This record gives sequence, structure tokens and C-alpha cells, in this order.
Amino acid sequence: EIGKRVPIKLILHDDESDAGKAVAAMERLIRVEKVDFFLSTQYDMRIHPCAVIAEKYKKYHHASVCWPETYFKGEVFKWTTDLFGNPTEMSSVPFQIFEKQLPEAQRPKRMGLFLMEDPAGDIFRMRFNEHGPRYGYPSFPVDEPFPFFSRDYSSLVLKAKAKKIDALILLGIPQDSITLTRQMKENDFSVPYFHGWAGTWASQFYEALGKDADYILADGFWSKEYPYPGAKELGERFYKAHKRDSVSIGLFYAQAKILFEAIDMAGTLDGAKVREVVLKTDWKDTVLGDVKYNEKGYAFIPSVALQWWKGKQRLVYPFFPGGWKVKLAPPWDKR
Repeated sequence: EIGKRVPIKLILHDDESDAGKAVAAMERLIRVEKVDFFLSTQYDMRIHPCAVIAEKYKKYHHASVCWPETYFKGEVFKWTTDLFGNPTEMSSVPFQIFEKQLPEAQRPKRMGLFLMEDPAGDIFRMRFNEHGPRYGYPSFPVDEPFPFFSRDYSSLVLKAKAKKIDALILLGIPQDSITLTRQMKENDFSVPYFHGWAGTWASQFYEALGKDADYILADGFWSKEYPYPGAKELGERFYKAHKRDSVSIGLFYAQAKILFEAIDMAGTLDGAKVREVVLKTDWKDTVLGDVKYNEKGYAFIPSVALQWWKGKQRLVYPFFPGGWKVKLAPPWDKR
């Protein structure tokens, strides 16, 4: 009923990063807690089975942090939406930084790919190899699968060193990214441009490496340096509460705000009608900028590139007037 005030009750379940437990939590929330809507867990391998449950029970699953092409593939979900980045755009970011911010003489010539062994790594490898020739990189001298939880990456490091790699693209979890970076220094292997996804943005990455993390780039889902209404204030509130910055809170804030506003606009708790409002509305001036869902229920937000510098993450991409210009790293002994 439009105009009626309805209290919101947020029920949290920890899926412990386990797909089976995520599904069990959804089943309980539907059968026992009688919930109306879901704000999702994170990452493809857990969101996909949760989307299947949402279809089974016809409950609107307002999700984020999932690449549809990785796990959804050809499936069409009528009860799930997804707010996240597009791997095609994400994997173009280093090349865009080279073209926009580096003189031609300073641009890397020999890029290496270290991408973790999972479906996300496979997608990233495919996209980088599609982009490379268009930007003047017909091949990558080093293109190695990146095994999880290894204690020794020295063989990969030495191979990249022998190939004279001057830019490294890394997709790996924080523990592996820390280990790899340490072993790069131990083997006196430094690259001017080091861009990581998944593992280099976390606060523990800088805490573990200190100044050795300076110059390294990281991905993210959002930045408090975005020039959008409320972004700076949200970042300051988060820092005050947690004593650290976040590269993701803006995504989840916008996700929840869109859901609550869609419920209000629909004037009902009918999930199908709320989802229809989400898809048909142009969501203007969120802390992510403007958001628009397509007919399949996907809304793609720009990727973020941040550079560690003296303990802070500076926003390199998207490019904004007066923004941070990427710094190329000198050899380890010159830092």
C-alpha cells in the first residue's frame, strides 16, 4: 500500500564463504524467517546456487559481486539481479591507464599475466588476450595459471624475470598476492607497473608489506574519492567507525538503497513487481554514479584502479579531473 510505513528487519546469516551453507541459509530464511527479499552473499560460486534457490521459491534476490558470464553462462534468472563490474571493461583498465597517463616511451613493452586457477581467472585470461592486440600487445611473454595457497612462487617469479617482464597483471587472493610480492623482492625482480585484482586491495596487503606495497595497483568496487553525491561522506563515516578505508562499501550501500527505494516506488512487497521497478528505473546520482539495469537484470558499474601510496589508496581509474596520476615503480633498491 503506497504511503504506508513498513518497518525493515534485517536478518544476517554467515555463510562462512561456503556455497552449501549459503544455500542452507536461504532455505531457512524462506521457510522459517519468512523473508520477502534477499541482499546477496558475495562471489559467483555462492551467488549462482543462491539464484537457483531464489528461482525455486520465487523470492527476489538483489545480488552483487558476481560476473554473470562466469557462472550464470546461458541461464536466465527471473528472480535475481546483479550489480557489479564487467570483466571486459575491468581487463581494459591497464591499457587505458597506459594510453591516458603514460608517455609512449614509458609504457610497458612486455606484460606478464599471473591469473588464478578458477573460472574468474579463465575469463580474465580470455579478455586480456582479446584486448592485447588492440592496444599493441599481440602476446604476453608470460601467461601462467596462479595456484592458490602456494608457499613458493619463485619459479613464476624467475620465469618472469628471465623474460624481462616490465608489467605484471595479477589475479589472486590476498595471501597469495602477499607471498608473491615478497618473493619478487627476495629474487630482486621489480616491475614498473604491477596491477593486482582481488588480493592487493585488502588492508592486510599493506599491513603485511608496508612500504613494499607502494606503487602497486589494486582493483575495487568503489572509492570515497568519487565525485558523486554522498560518496565522500560515506567514506568518512566508514573510516570513523572502522579506522580504515573501504573499496566496496559504496557498492553495498547503493545496492541496499536501490532495493529500499524500489519497494517504496512499487508500493508492495511483491518481489516480481519490485524487481520490475529496479529494471525499469534510471537510478541517478547514487554514490556509484548513475546505475541502469539491463533487461536480463544486470547493472555494470565501472571498475576501479587504486594505487597504494604511503599507506593510502589513491584513485587512478575512472579518470576524473584533478585525479591521481599513476606512478611507475623504481627497482627495489631505489625505493
